[in-house]
Amino acid sequence: MKAVIQRVRHACVEVDGRKTGEIGQGLLVLLGVEPGDTEQTARLLARKTAALRIFTDDEDKMNRSVLDIGGGVLAVSQFTLCADVKKGNRPSFTGAAGPETAEPLYECYCAALAENGVAHVGRGVFGAHMDVSLLNDGPVTILYDSAIWEGKTV
Repeated sequence: MKAVIQRVRHACVEVDGRKTGEIGQGLLVLLGVEPGDTEQTARLLARKTAALRIFTDDEDKMNRSVLDIGGGVLAVSQFTLCADVKKGNRPSFTGAAGPETAEPLYECYCAALAENGVAHVGRGVFGAHMDVSLLNDGPVTILYDSAIWEGKTV
């Protein structure tokens, strides 16, 4: 799995002009599922997301997690994170898991965020064309790639 995690002041996602997910201060997570990812991968990434200390404390140090600040997480499925752009100019998406695998793992990730104490988990709509808006705070953007933890060749 790949995740782009952005610290935000607020974020929302709309499908066909209708808000499907919205958070105030917290994290916007763009999530890409790859072949070979498992529920264990999704749960580990959710735990790491919830515990990620990128919010500042009273001394302006990044020592607080989204749990510490009572923030939300807006999770948006994004298969394009798994694009292969090694050849030519047109990305290949063969590195993305098919929807029959990706959707249940996206749902598992979202459920695991709540299980790990995230009070509000907003969601996009899997497979839909989405409009995502956010106010990036910092900016602070972190990239997680589970291949590093699982010993895969990146």
